[in-house]
Amino acid sequence: MSAETTDKKQNLQVRPPIVVVLGHVDHGKTKILDYIRKTKIAEGEAGGITQHIGAYQVESNGKMITFLDTPGHEAFSAIRSRGANVADIAILVVAADEGVKPQTKEAIKIIEDTQTPFIVAINKVDKENANVQRVKQELSENSVFIEEWGGKVPAVEVSAKTGQGIDSLLEMILLVAELEELKSDDTSTTGVIIDSHLDSRRGYVATILVKSGFFHVNDWIVTGSEAVRVKSMADFLGKSLTKVGPSQPAVVLGWATPPVLGSIVKKTESREEALKLAKDNSMLGQPVIFVQESGPEKSKNKNLNLIVKADVSSSLEAIDQVLRTIKSEEVGYKVVDYGVGNISEGDIKKAIATKAVVVGFHVPVSSSLRQMAEREGVVVESFDIIYELVEEVKRKMSDLLDPEINRITLGRLKILALFKKDTKSQVVGGKVVFGKIKRGALLDVLRSNNTISKGKLGQLQQQKADVEEVAEGLEAGLRVDFGQSISPNMYIKEGDVLEVYEEEKIKRSL
Repeated sequence: MSAETTDKKQNLQVRPPIVVVLGHVDHGKTKILDYIRKTKIAEGEAGGITQHIGAYQVESNGKMITFLDTPGHEAFSAIRSRGANVADIAILVVAADEGVKPQTKEAIKIIEDTQTPFIVAINKVDKENANVQRVKQELSENSVFIEEWGGKVPAVEVSAKTGQGIDSLLEMILLVAELEELKSDDTSTTGVIIDSHLDSRRGYVATILVKSGFFHVNDWIVTGSEAVRVKSMADFLGKSLTKVGPSQPAVVLGWATPPVLGSIVKKTESREEALKLAKDNSMLGQPVIFVQESGPEKSKNKNLNLIVKADVSSSLEAIDQVLRTIKSEEVGYKVVDYGVGNISEGDIKKAIATKAVVVGFHVPVSSSLRQMAEREGVVVESFDIIYELVEEVKRKMSDLLDPEINRITLGRLKILALFKKDTKSQVVGGKVVFGKIKRGALLDVLRSNNTISKGKLGQLQQQKADVEEVAEGLEAGLRVDFGQSISPNMYIKEGDVLEVYEEEKIKRSL
């Protein structure tokens, strides 16, 4: 073994596991996290948690566990899209009363794609209609084979309501972490941005989750094209820190702009090195959100203009990721503006100018702004669940789709007599040979089964009296409106057949 390899091994330190909780909406992801937070953090301290920072730590059997407190798949996917492998272990939450649902399948795919070791937490086992065996069966149908069924995936039955099985879940996390031999290489100091937002008092605030090494107050750090001197750091309880290490989340102040969710943070030895690295990064160009591919193949006939506002930049990231899953060849969406913060009068004015829909996530809309929006005909909606926001965007995009036209043939009339004509209409007489004909209906002029022209049945008479419709076997006089000037060969002749029909417009959805 070389001296270099030996040095490297000595630099590897055991670190706490970083855990992400995934699962279908309403299956209890947040409730499990809340129960762990309330019971595993001393009561006085738990009461001190005043803000969401994206992660928190608990102690179990003398060992630390870091939980990512993200909004779910969306934020986790957004972090992952930046190439940051954040979580060491995933917990797949499945409700015992509902089983595997669409978002459960999405979570399974994320876990498979990232090859993240995971534990199944079967939640709500306290409910009367809980069916744990059915859940295990459905999981096996989705290629998740738990240990009890001869597979390798550990499963724990829990109740976030009563606390049943929560300690067993924490023990299982520590066991999986031990098997994974999680280590930190302290030869370099890096972290990942897992949350960032604008604080009215303190300016831009971001949470760094440390991957390796140690960050200190007054260190120079770089993320993207920004070099920052760390003004202060605090843990998830708001306690000041002077130093943070592997798997530890820390709120960091000192940013000039909000760092992008999932971006890598590097510590440098000096201000000069930080500025040089930031400059190099800016020349590479930073990934930006809501940028859509352009070009002829990407151009859509119709676009829904959107203005997106969210509570934190990580939410904007998540919205961007999920909106990208909307696929349509005919309609698209275009984000004309976005930002962190409440929906403002400026947003409404921009929506008027761009004919945009304003959507918010975790941001309030004042009653005066709602009234202003209604007066101006601007749609403003705010949501607390990203999937609901995206479903609403899909509905609005669906409204732009051309409806499906269903042609309903009413009847046919054979032309027996010709009367007067002008450039846009013609009066004729004939006999209904099939079905019925109806005033206001559309028609094709057929000659030898070929369509010569198209029109609309204007006036309809039977025995010189105006009528709404004429049935099969009866004769009628009618005016055909062509809607435009037609050439001589397009006029109706004796022996032609008029096929009369209606069009039913069927609304389509994405």
